[in-house]
Amino acid sequence: MARAAKKTTAHKGIIRRAVIRRRALRIMQDPERPLYLFSLRAEEILKIADISRIARDAQGELLGYQRPEVRQHIRNIQAYLDGRQGGMLFPNSIILSLSSSVRFQRERGPEADDGLAHAGTIVIPIPGIDDPKPAWIVDGQQRAMALSRSQRNDFPVAVNAFVADDIATQREQFLLVNSTKPLPRGLITELLPDIDTTLPANLAIRRAPAVLCDLLNRDPKSPFFGLIRRASSTKAARKTEVLADTSVMQILQESLTTPSGCLFAYRNVATAQTDFTSIRKLLLIYWSAVRDTFPDAWGQPPTQSRLMHSAGLRAMGRLMDRVMGSIDIEASDARRRVLRELAPLTRVCCWTSGSWSDLGLRWNEVQNVPTHVRSLTDFLLRTYHDRVGVAR
Repeated sequence: MARAAKKTTAHKGIIRRAVIRRRALRIMQDPERPLYLFSLRAEEILKIADISRIARDAQGELLGYQRPEVRQHIRNIQAYLDGRQGGMLFPNSIILSLSSSVRFQRERGPEADDGLAHAGTIVIPIPGIDDPKPAWIVDGQQRAMALSRSQRNDFPVAVNAFVADDIATQREQFLLVNSTKPLPRGLITELLPDIDTTLPANLAIRRAPAVLCDLLNRDPKSPFFGLIRRASSTKAARKTEVLADTSVMQILQESLTTPSGCLFAYRNVATAQTDFTSIRKLLLIYWSAVRDTFPDAWGQPPTQSRLMHSAGLRAMGRLMDRVMGSIDIEASDARRRVLRELAPLTRVCCWTSGSWSDLGLRWNEVQNVPTHVRSLTDFLLRTYHDRVGVAR
């Protein structure tokens, strides 16, 4: 197959745009969304495909889905490609999402269809300087970048592709393709709220906490507003985002999935439906009370406040399960009651200075390790019962 034309040509007044033509197989796994198998040269991948980086727009809406490039990983792949002089096998395919501007031309004849796949030619337009690219990389961005920088620019690369103009489908496939790979937990956490389709069990159980984490960070009424660090966070935003989203996710997931958790009752285990409205109300009542009980410790970096450290948050999260189990969140005095129940803790908590006498640790020696989290949790629960429970 000849190389694609390098320039746009005109013939009898008709503008013909340069295209890449490749022999391809079309597999109908989904009647409405065929899968295409074909090949591209290393230099062609980034000419026709963009990488959709995860970010947020000015309104806070999620953009893209890909994590930042891993430079060392790219260099390692490039070194492998450039270092082999003889035969080389590179079986890892690139997965692309194609725009509807890409066409598939079926081959005619009985030999073109074996009942599983249909042979033909895929036609991909080469974009001009100001034109959007007709494809997006769903999986293999590090490989694609290494291939584009390699000296072997004509190296043939296997490609799997499907047509999807909408980013929701691309995000869905990105998560499903990578669900068994070690993607950063923060990236998965941020993408899950925007996935509406059926997910594997290991991702489905994390979707509700991810939705709640996103809600807490974006709701102006939330005490966590703007404090949670996400995969899409800019360098400037990270200066004020003092909480790791994984810590908040862990609190929410434990409470949602543990029968003794105060959020457990708001989730239908059989249908996996979650009452997000009630959970939002409960979380705002409790954590706003925590913020107002410890105003000097709230919103500080973990190095200055152990309340904002993973260990402190997890311990206060377990206290939430105990406190909120007896609070009617619909009552007009719900927040006042929570404040009253947390008040005795102000005399014994050492979030920013002093020492935890019962733990044998200075305030800044508390770490996010099981023994410290368990000891801090036990201390808070014991103090709560001794000073609050007796007073009831």
